[in-house]
Parts: sequence; C-alpha cells; structure tokens
Amino acid sequence: MAVDSYPLSWPAQWPREENPTYSNFKTGLVQARTRLMRELELLGATDVIISSNAQVNRYGEIAARQRRIDDTGVAVYFTLDGEQRCIPCDKWILLEDNVHAIELTVAALRGLERWGTHQVVTAAFQGFSTAVEPKEVVPSITDPWWIILGVSQSAPKSEISRAYREWARLHHPDVGGDSDLFREVTSAYQDALRGV
Repeated sequence: MAVDSYPLSWPAQWPREENPTYSNFKTGLVQARTRLMRELELLGATDVIISSNAQVNRYGEIAARQRRIDDTGVAVYFTLDGEQRCIPCDKWILLEDNVHAIELTVAALRGLERWGTHQVVTAAFQGFSTAVEPKEVVPSITDPWWIILGVSQSAPKSEISRAYREWARLHHPDVGGDSDLFREVTSAYQDALRGV
C-alpha cells in the first residue's frame, strides 16, 4: 500500500470516530510529533510515515502552524520486525491530540515489552497489522452492497458514505479507474442508502 504523509491515508478496515471530542492533553503539535518520533525510535520502528490532512514542511513532517482542517485523524505507518504496522487515531478534535494519543499508545506498548510481557505486544500488533492491508474492491454483481463497500451490513449511513467516498477518491474514472466497476460500486452505494 502506497502511503503518503498528505493527504490522510486512513487504514481501510479501521472504523472512524463518529463524534471526536476535546482532550485534556494540552500538548503542542511540534512537541507531540517530536515525542511520537522518539517513542517509535525507541520501539525500533523504521520507515515512519505520519499520515494526516495537515500541511507538511519541506522535510515531509507535519508543519508546526496549520490552517483549520476538518478531518484531524492521524495514521502512523511504520515497519517493525520486518512487517508494516499502522496505529491510527481520530478520537480527538485537535490534530496534535491525535498525534499525542498515538505517542502514548507506543509508549504503553514499549512499557509492556519492558515489563516482560512481550507476548502482549506481539498480540496487540496483530490487530494493528490487519489495519494496514489495503481494501481492494473487486465487486461482483452478485455481492451484496455491504461486501462491495467493505462495511458491515449494519453500518450507519455516515460510515457507508465515508466508505463510498474513499473508494471513489481512489478508483473514480477521472483518476484512471474502471467506469464499469465504478457504476457497480455506485449502484451498491445507492442500494445501501435505500436500505438504511
């Protein structure tokens, strides 16, 4: 999966937060980014990409000053023990709080490792590794709409719309996608909206 720091490359199978809230972290963006990179370094992670809708500086890092962004989710991709991993977070309204939450997650995982429970860290990363797999949609006319869109049958309208928009962003005929496939996915989306 090709991942860039901008725009946000959210892991396909990872659900999005419906109602982000404010946190009590009170951490600046530069401090959160610096601490996250340090924790990942201590973990032994390589090939780190912090993916978000934030502006990046000339070094490809999240710029310290940001214009207002609507989607403040962050997904951190990295390689650990030869496998690609991803830790996403969009629970918080502020971008820096999502970066800080991921930093705290990595710090907690490092703590588990230091405290002699390496198996828990390995098990935790099993869940994170499934988040990295790209969503390849190869719909069949016989597949139900939820399979085609890659959501659960009971998904709320917002999740269905988000899945469709993400799919369209990547596979629309205007960006080189297949027009017949696009029509099938659009039909599945319309079926989903009628059923929700």
